[in-house]
Amino acid sequence: MTSAGIVTALAIGLAVGALGRLVLPGRPGVPLWLTMTIGTVAALLGAITAWLAGVQGFSLVGLVVQTGLAAVAVVIAVATTGKERSDSQ
Repeated sequence: MTSAGIVTALAIGLAVGALGRLVLPGRPGVPLWLTMTIGTVAALLGAITAWLAGVQGFSLVGLVVQTGLAAVAVVIAVATTGKERSDSQ
């Protein structure tokens, strides 16, 4: 994996983390910095996965894998950490 691939994964992760909060409805219980961190880590894992699968260099397949993993991770993080409400009042 090249340094350009790592920089691309970082940029994709930050963008997906920031945009992921806009896509999901309601007020998220996760801070922006955390969604961006989760997106970045997932995009780096996507880059490593694509590299291990034999995708070399800057390619559409690598970008799709990075973006897909980052989006799924951000959606899971935001969806599962919602604010709990008590039904008893």
